Amino acid sequence: MKKILIVIIFLCLSTQSILAQSTSNLLSKEEVLEDLDYLYKSLIEAHYQVYAYVTEQDFKSTYQKVKGSIEQDSLSLLETTTAFQQLISAINNGHTEITFPGQSYAEYAYSGGTVFPLEIAFENGKPLIRKNWSKEDQIKLGSELISVNGIPISDILSKIYPQISAERPYFKQVKLELFSFPRYYWQLFGMQDSFRVEIESKGTRSNYTLDAIRVIEDFEMKRDEILNTKLELKFLGNSAYLNTGNFGGDEQAYQKFIDSAFVEIRNNKSENLILDLRNNGGGDNSYSDYLISYFADRPFTWNSKFTLKTSSFLKDHVRKNNDTTTRYSREILSHKNGEIFDFTFEDIQPQPLEKRFTGEVFVLVNRQSHSQSAVTAAQIQDYRFGKIVGEETGDYPSLYASVFRYKLPNSGIEVQVSKGYIVRVNGSTAEEGVIPDIYIKDYLLDEKDEILEGLLKRLN
Repeated sequence: MKKILIVIIFLCLSTQSILAQSTSNLLSKEEVLEDLDYLYKSLIEAHYQVYAYVTEQDFKSTYQKVKGSIEQDSLSLLETTTAFQQLISAINNGHTEITFPGQSYAEYAYSGGTVFPLEIAFENGKPLIRKNWSKEDQIKLGSELISVNGIPISDILSKIYPQISAERPYFKQVKLELFSFPRYYWQLFGMQDSFRVEIESKGTRSNYTLDAIRVIEDFEMKRDEILNTKLELKFLGNSAYLNTGNFGGDEQAYQKFIDSAFVEIRNNKSENLILDLRNNGGGDNSYSDYLISYFADRPFTWNSKFTLKTSSFLKDHVRKNNDTTTRYSREILSHKNGEIFDFTFEDIQPQPLEKRFTGEVFVLVNRQSHSQSAVTAAQIQDYRFGKIVGEETGDYPSLYASVFRYKLPNSGIEVQVSKGYIVRVNGSTAEEGVIPDIYIKDYLLDEKDEILEGLLKRLN
């Protein structure tokens, strides 16, 4: 099968474990409130700087608002997750989050659930239809979604955005594109048999009634995820095109692929290297550093400053999950709770000259270049190892990240928290994504590859 509901949503849950969890397993009000208190206090203690993008007063106010909204005697896992997301997203840090409720969504899907049949992408802030899974073929891609069931799309988005952790509205839109509007609409509005939609196309507004579509057969099994994990090398004229996938997985296999790719690139005598970091979910710097070593012309590092905040939560995580004999673990365990300290990395050495690519390097990025891929693009730009091509990334290259995870004691909901702060190589802490040297807009509404095609035209 193509995919039984993507890993990013199902969080690696097996079908058996999904079906074993029933919506009848509810959490008591007391259990939910205990977890909420735990979440609030743990975020303050464990996050590197919980008040970087929110005031202490506003964060406390959100906590009290969420607490006051919990009135019923018992809550489902979905209801609990939805409430807790509103608190953690108030921090406005994309790496500190409770992710989309994949377990609840999976259970709903396997019970025959249905979803809204239109996907959207944002262009100039407008929600435009990217995919139409309905039977109404009069709705054209690129049309603007105005309302659903009489509710303006702006009001719907205002309800969805508090479920999404991000530094700015642009990044919330990026994440909504990534996880998809139908999924979030279901989370907030539940199952609906049909939808009255208002659509605007070429200045004319039209109304349609659309049937809901089956989650598995009509939605998940037909759509393609935005993130691209494919490792690919191909030659386009005098240019080598290299898609690195995400910076994670089997590291030895990844390095083997990079080694063999650059052998082929040298044998092909390619003049240009096009490195594709679009739709890259990020990962670990050891992968990206190994990649860069093949075209760097001097020793390099991936940041100008990297600091960590230790806490009792982080120390517990390290003792349970890490090799406590490494320098990294020892530093965390040796500092006092709440202390922020510098952690330095040794410079990475380039590959021997005979192995290196010495031509022109171009790095493709878009709004969906996440986390370490944005840091990597900035790294290449700051060292002038290559030129960045595409559109501004959603993620900042100087950011609160270096995450760790823990679970809430009653619900078992997993919380991801930023324990570190990373400053890009050039030292800038500007609150912006990676700004391309060559700007080419990436439209998600069609199957054209505007960025790659635009660059190739320039090179040829």
